[in-house]
Amino acid sequence: MKSLSKCVVVMVLSVFFVGITLQPASSGDKSLYDRLGGKAAISAVVDQFVSNVAADKRVNAMFANVDIPHFKQCLVDQICEATGGPCKYTCRSMKDSHAGLGCTADNFNAIVEDLVAALNKFKVGKKEQDELLGILGPLQSDIVEK
Repeated sequence: MKSLSKCVVVMVLSVFFVGITLQPASSGDKSLYDRLGGKAAISAVVDQFVSNVAADKRVNAMFANVDIPHFKQCLVDQICEATGGPCKYTCRSMKDSHAGLGCTADNFNAIVEDLVAALNKFKVGKKEQDELLGILGPLQSDIVEK
């Protein structure tokens, strides 16, 4: 169960990590970070997302030993950086984080569904959701092993 828990933690982190080579999404002069509402809005979405995961019987048991405050801060920093904000994400790469954990497409999809539900709760526009998911989607190949 411990490696399954690690799988979900790094999978959720990976939902936000974009890596060194990925450029932040932007539209016109405003970054996606700005269009999402900045760090306070991102923090609110992350709080809801973590609540969604906690209520999701498909994946919630995998978070039993997670330091939630630290986890939330990592997620905020990842989204902030990935969307063109001033934050810096300093965790390991998704490929390194997921190596040998056996994460499945079902795990990945459940986490993405929980993220979309959080974005919907805060009425994040379809364009912004699509941009964010476009940044995150390619990470599936670094996360899913089975």
